[in-house]
Amino acid sequence: MPSAQKEPFAHARIRRFLQSGIMVNGVVLNPTEGTPQGGPLSPLLSNIVLDELDKELEKRGHKFVRYADDCNIYVRTHKAGERVKQSVTAFIKGKLKLKVNQEKSAVDRPWKRKFLGFSFTSLLEPKIRIAKQSLQRVKQKIRQITSRRRPIPIQWRIEELNEYLMGWIGYFALADTPNVFQNLDAWVRRRLRMCLWKEWKLPRTKVKRLLALGVPRGKAYEWGNSRKGYWRIAKSPVLHRTLDKRFFESYQLKSLKGRYHALRRT
Repeated sequence: MPSAQKEPFAHARIRRFLQSGIMVNGVVLNPTEGTPQGGPLSPLLSNIVLDELDKELEKRGHKFVRYADDCNIYVRTHKAGERVKQSVTAFIKGKLKLKVNQEKSAVDRPWKRKFLGFSFTSLLEPKIRIAKQSLQRVKQKIRQITSRRRPIPIQWRIEELNEYLMGWIGYFALADTPNVFQNLDAWVRRRLRMCLWKEWKLPRTKVKRLLALGVPRGKAYEWGNSRKGYWRIAKSPVLHRTLDKRFFESYQLKSLKGRYHALRRT
């Protein structure tokens, strides 16, 4: 009898990926459907399966952009958007036998939607901006690194911030809104001032540090013995002038705005 036909190499390799399992909290799990979130196989399979969708949208003359399974289609009116959404959903379900996530699908203005962390301004000549959700996530990460509950030296915090933020700006430098990066720089410095104020702890230590930074003795005693909260003190004139941009540059804190302009020039 003839031997059974061997499975194509590509199919076998994909099958091994799908059946390899994932590790969650040190425990290996074997999923019965889908691909692991964030895995390299997911966008590859999306491009293979959704290539037919790309060709269908091109045939219809639609303007669209797709990355993996995330796709935006641009039309002129809301009515046209509802019609296209319905017909494309039917095509995906009927022809490709795939499910459409209705919770994440919508017909809306481009500046009210996001794509890969970006959105648009609502100007007559729209510009690329960072989506609100992306800004919320980066701020949450900065809060974690600059949390007062982490008793680590300021140098370590800045090293951790530099590593994270330089990678982040490397992706989001595509945005046309430099003021966002300038505002984030200022916010990061305020977070670091708060950490330093907590690190100095005792009033006499705060007074000593302020005097060393050139604050007049009266002001140093006034602010060093203040009972205002850490976050409020971090925006005070005395800390804003002494723990300024040049102070943190001496600790090698990198600027998002500076890196943004450097990347835009290349």
